[in-house]
Amino acid sequence: MENKRKHLEFIQTIIGRMAGNLFFLRGWTITMIGALLALFSKNNSPGYVFYFLIIIVLIFWILDGYFLSQERSYRDLYNHVRKLKEEEVDFSMDISEYQKLKKNTLIFAMFSTTLLVFYLPLVGIAFFIIYQLK
Repeated sequence: MENKRKHLEFIQTIIGRMAGNLFFLRGWTITMIGALLALFSKNNSPGYVFYFLIIIVLIFWILDGYFLSQERSYRDLYNHVRKLKEEEVDFSMDISEYQKLKKNTLIFAMFSTTLLVFYLPLVGIAFFIIYQLK
């Protein structure tokens, strides 16, 4: 039972790291958007700042989707190891078979409810503020 518990701890550590990355990415996203909008409104900068803002949001959205898809794959690995017998535990961290599942793809993760609820309002608010400033 000790090998199985240790393997599950390894996987849980990775899942926790992925969740931490998601948290930090969202913090950086808000910081970058706030800084760019403050710069844009104060200096009455040209429209390219708006496009730069949208590109930054898309880059962070893609990164967030990537980490979420990885986290989901490791959760599937965790569930697989959880069901193994003690003698079947091999400490494999290979998630390639779980990445092929539709729910674990990058696109599916990007358009999950949790990410849409965070990123779509940011894009909408950015459009609204820039529209109001022009």
